[in-house]
Amino acid sequence: MLDIAEELHRWVEQGRDFAVATVVAVGGSAPRQPGAALAVDADGTAIGSVSGGCVEGAVYELCQQALQDGESVLERFGYSDEDAFAVGLTCGGVIDILVTPVRAGDRVRTVAAAALAAAAGGRTAAVARIVSGPADLVGRAMLIRPDGSYDGGFGAHPELDRTVAAEGGAFLDAGRTGTLDIGEQGSRCGAPLTLLVESSVPPPRMIVFGAIDFASALVRIGKFLGYRVTVCDARPVFATRARFPEADEMVVEWPHEYLERTEVDSRTVLCVLTHDAKFDVPLLKLALRLPVAYVGAMGSRRTHLDRNERLREVGVSELELARLRSPIGLDLGARTPEETALSIAAEIVAGRRGGSGVSLTGAHTPIHHDVPSEPSGRIGSVA
Repeated sequence: MLDIAEELHRWVEQGRDFAVATVVAVGGSAPRQPGAALAVDADGTAIGSVSGGCVEGAVYELCQQALQDGESVLERFGYSDEDAFAVGLTCGGVIDILVTPVRAGDRVRTVAAAALAAAAGGRTAAVARIVSGPADLVGRAMLIRPDGSYDGGFGAHPELDRTVAAEGGAFLDAGRTGTLDIGEQGSRCGAPLTLLVESSVPPPRMIVFGAIDFASALVRIGKFLGYRVTVCDARPVFATRARFPEADEMVVEWPHEYLERTEVDSRTVLCVLTHDAKFDVPLLKLALRLPVAYVGAMGSRRTHLDRNERLREVGVSELELARLRSPIGLDLGARTPEETALSIAAEIVAGRRGGSGVSLTGAHTPIHHDVPSEPSGRIGSVA
């Protein structure tokens, strides 16, 4: 649901009734991941996607039915040997989809409205919904905030709300979306429940150091990939809004000084395009010691070797140097700024998703490499 928060938030503000279908669990080569959503309003308008086209028609009908009868439903779609091209995933995958009506006066609408407002506003929040269990509980929801407070609840047992808030908070801390199995009484006691926890966190950061032509192309592709992009350069003549209109933030400051004071996290990517030792060395000395997702630096192989020696001279260890992606990017034979930006982005995505960077043609590796972590409880498929 939070996958399409901006559009759904507008629907809530306009007073529209709608039903939202959310991918709960996937198996095999399914095209979308848990949290992907499709919504249909009372007029039949649809937004979002749950399968890239494979089962959209059937899910659309389920949403219309949910709007009429007010009942949540969990449906499984998968490959069918008998009728693979009717309703199913011909790629061989399986997806479980929860369809929930969000209508005026319904208990879930208040929680959904608050969660959608938070996600649309770029604030951190999670929403937990019961996917399977007693019929009167399926579809009920809770909004979980970073400070541990929550709105809504399930009404089945007081301990259940507290446990879900705590377990869902762990998902939120990790920025994860997945399922959680728990007992109806908030422990392993009582009837088993499966909940979907969707986390909404601010977009990850991409910080591009060096206001050059290659940086302009990298800013554009960074925005396309969903990053909040900052461009930093100590030279005001180059670091201008006119040259980087798509950047979220322009900073005129020595790169290492800016990196010392700005916030980064485990999703942040740092792209060093300055190609100048007086900028690169103090910047990379700091960057390689930060808990970020990616540190890459531009330069020829000769520049790379020279830079590594300079970094060793200022105390950077071999273990720290091993984190540096240099020369930056994958080997695509890139020459233009746009091609180079693509090679850098490809390396970032491969690192983020566990890809090898080799051609899929003739390979025997999985197409999708996502392996969900387990912040707390079990993340898995719906039984």
